[in-house]
Amino acid sequence: MAAENHTQAKEFIFLGFSGLPANPTFLFVLFLAAYMAIVVGNLMILILVLADSCLHSPMYFFLSHLSCLDICLSTVVIPKMLVNFLHQQNTISYRQCLAQTFFLIGFAGCEPTLLAVMAYDRYAAICRPLHYSLLMSKRVCVQLASATWVWGFLDSAIHTALAANLSFCGVNQIPHIFCDVPPLLKIACSDTRVNELATHITSLFVGLVPILIIILSYIYILASVLRIRSGGDRRKAFSTCASHLIVLFLCLGNAFLNYNRPSAGYSLEIDTLISTMFCIVNPMLNPLIYSLRNNEVKEALRKLLNCKWTRTCTNAHSSFQGGWGNEVWCSCCHA
Repeated sequence: MAAENHTQAKEFIFLGFSGLPANPTFLFVLFLAAYMAIVVGNLMILILVLADSCLHSPMYFFLSHLSCLDICLSTVVIPKMLVNFLHQQNTISYRQCLAQTFFLIGFAGCEPTLLAVMAYDRYAAICRPLHYSLLMSKRVCVQLASATWVWGFLDSAIHTALAANLSFCGVNQIPHIFCDVPPLLKIACSDTRVNELATHITSLFVGLVPILIIILSYIYILASVLRIRSGGDRRKAFSTCASHLIVLFLCLGNAFLNYNRPSAGYSLEIDTLISTMFCIVNPMLNPLIYSLRNNEVKEALRKLLNCKWTRTCTNAHSSFQGGWGNEVWCSCCHA
């Protein structure tokens, strides 16, 4: 009888879109267009960073990782939504649900750490310019990027392993639009205290520590910028951080709402809206923010469209050796 009471659900039903009056065909077209925009926009950033030597700097190296994360995060969620819209059934198998949870938490967990690394890069560029090539050498950048991915998926492995031990007692309706730990804990009939404790502990390292690094970095950046006497140089220093700050507020703000909102007080429609912002709207806006606000990205895009690639930066009057092979990083391109 005990085994019978703790059977695993073979599939789950998403309730996130059940209360919306929209036609499934309309939702399919809408989310397909959003997914195509995410893939095209972020692939554009990746291609530009790889192809244009003026973008061979730590800032754009980490930006390419952010674009890769955005593509992966949306790919974990949107294709399954499209299949469900097409077949007009919001279901997912138990194994697919665990796989979606693993990759979703992994990619989502990488993002705060990556944003913290990008904030440290801005700190090193503005506050320690003479030591920048040493602090952000190619080896250091690769190590930081690798640690970011390992850190996110280590966190994901812990949560997914614990979620795999949950029992659902025949309850298979998930009040969400994708599989994630918080909605699974809501419908589990087994003891979830270990899962909740793990969530609180790992959130300190995956969420709070990166936020503290970001805040500390920008405190030093602000103090350094305010000491600059030239108004033009001060605006230029602020502009190098503007795109990162916008992305930072969007990503961390939506992640906070998605994972830390109270269990009561939100309607299913509000939950659906917040989740959509988290996995669709943010990845779609990030390449727009960086391309529209960044002159170097716009210049690289212009060269790409004109098929006139130049392999060296033309404004090399203030360059320094970055330690990436024989390439020269130009502070004019990096700023």
